[in-house]
Amino acid sequence: MNTSPDHRTGAPDQRTRAARPARENTRPEPAPFGPGTLLWDRAGDVRLLLSLPAAFVLQVAHPAVGAGVDEHSVFRTDPWGRAHRSLESLQLWIYGGQRAVEEGRRLRTAHRSISGTDSHGRTYHALAPANYAWVHATAYPVFLTSARYLSRPFDDGEERRLYDELLRLGDILGIRRRDMPATPEEYWPYFDRMVREELENTVVLRELLDPRRSVPPPDGSGALVRLLWPLVRPPLARLHVFVTTGLLPPVARDRLGLTWTARDERRMRRLGAVVRTVVPLLPERLRFLPVAREARRAARA
Repeated sequence: MNTSPDHRTGAPDQRTRAARPARENTRPEPAPFGPGTLLWDRAGDVRLLLSLPAAFVLQVAHPAVGAGVDEHSVFRTDPWGRAHRSLESLQLWIYGGQRAVEEGRRLRTAHRSISGTDSHGRTYHALAPANYAWVHATAYPVFLTSARYLSRPFDDGEERRLYDELLRLGDILGIRRRDMPATPEEYWPYFDRMVREELENTVVLRELLDPRRSVPPPDGSGALVRLLWPLVRPPLARLHVFVTTGLLPPVARDRLGLTWTARDERRMRRLGAVVRTVVPLLPERLRFLPVAREARRAARA
């Protein structure tokens, strides 16, 4: 709705314009992230590669999101390319400076044409506020769960800071604050309701968690990797499914009917102990993802 004209006459109301030099619905440009924020410190760590699939599973467990990925994504035909583009986009949100805002706009534009009908016959659109907000909201529980296994748990103050920063990140992505829970206290009832009332074991979810899923060698692989891929792929696929399932919040695992035993939990804790020990010892060029690594260097300089 246009707020500047006088809708009785169709002419601009000069008194209102004089008293209101800027439009009421003009929002300031979101501030980019920088050193000293939790996302800056943690989102560029290579351990993010282990946790992102769990967030993606939570996203596609929503029928509308799952249908959008099923019908419009190239995750089947170009899995490595899609993963690379998604990871680079995510890194730009946090480490791209002013490019973060541009990437947020590009992402929304790319999603404008994504619509269709889900498995229940309901129409969906990728940018419907509830759908777009859910995709973003999955980051919070996965960040917390992954930290408990793979790095160190967030304390209460850090959990609140993390949530505030995720709301800031939502500003960059064009997610309205009113479409997200305002605080961690409001988030958990929202999350429990979404899991209980919305999530289901979708077609895409089943494919992602099928260790027999056919995935080609990574793009640009050398001859040796291509030769050994039939032998290497099965154990890597099983490890991928195991870690992804393990990093899901237990309430979501139960809702989606995913098996997780006490033995699985012990194995996940042992794997986490190895990751927590080894990753901090890596040199920076191996510990941080490329976009984050360059941003960190630039910040130091």
